[in-house]
Amino acid sequence: MGILSEENSCMCFVSFLFLIFTALGMVPPPENVRMNSVNFKNILQWVSPAFPKGNLTFTAQYQSYRTFQDICVRIASTECDFSTISKYGYHTLRVRAEFANEHSDWVNITFSPVDDTIIGPPGIHVEVLADSLHMRFLAPKIENEHETWTMKNIYNSWTYNVQYWKNGTDEKFHITSQYDFEVLRNLEPWTTYCVQVQGFLPDSNKTGEWTEPVCEQTNNDDTVPSWLVAIILIASVFMVFLVLLGCFALLWCIYKKTKYTFSPRNSLPQHLKEFLGHPHHSKLLFFFPLSDENEVFDKLSVIAEDSENSKQNPSDSHSCGTLSGQEPQS
Repeated sequence: MGILSEENSCMCFVSFLFLIFTALGMVPPPENVRMNSVNFKNILQWVSPAFPKGNLTFTAQYQSYRTFQDICVRIASTECDFSTISKYGYHTLRVRAEFANEHSDWVNITFSPVDDTIIGPPGIHVEVLADSLHMRFLAPKIENEHETWTMKNIYNSWTYNVQYWKNGTDEKFHITSQYDFEVLRNLEPWTTYCVQVQGFLPDSNKTGEWTEPVCEQTNNDDTVPSWLVAIILIASVFMVFLVLLGCFALLWCIYKKTKYTFSPRNSLPQHLKEFLGHPHHSKLLFFFPLSDENEVFDKLSVIAEDSENSKQNPSDSHSCGTLSGQEPQS
């Protein structure tokens, strides 16, 4: 009953003020003036008051160096974009309602973009690898700034709060990451996990908005053990060595065959091979030449074939024959 009576009292007071403004012909001021700021997109919003004479227009300003600058002038909308003001410091904003040459009183609010803006949800990309989830975070972008400029560049103490849970359960697990990349390891295989992330400022204990849940199913851990990788590597190296050795042996055989075919070696007579086969003969042959006084040598005669000269000089032929045989007796 007490709450109802307070609401009735407020409604009666507003109605009373409305009657006063109507009776005096004054324009009522905007109602419920507030700043809606997300990632430094600053939108001043208000509610148009009831005014029986016609539609109202509105003018909104902000204070800069002790003077007020117009941002929106005589607009019919009930909001005005203040995203161009500085992100640092405190700003006084004000708005009023207008009708013809009349206007209401200003309604002022104080706004600090760095302190009052809401940190929007970051971007998140989740990739499944066996029994782990690899997550990549993207800090929220700042409105009306270059695309590479993010909220993380404004706040020095920027971190990420991550919460994850099994799909269909209420138990949630929380971790904090200072980097744009995080891995959830040793999860149950063939299980669907859901992940959410938000920006967090530890210095001011300020949290941002959570992302929508991203759910992915893990797989079986099919990673190869390190010892098996080592064995496969050693076996591969050994096989490569054998292949290279085989190729070298094949090339050597081809080389030997080709060399023997085109340039065969002179073979020694059989009796010389037998002679050199005896150890004592081979040693003496290399160090001390053998000599035998009883050896008998045949005389070697060279006969030049000249048919014409032999016919003309038969004596020459006789002399040649004498050289090839025994000496003539005297």
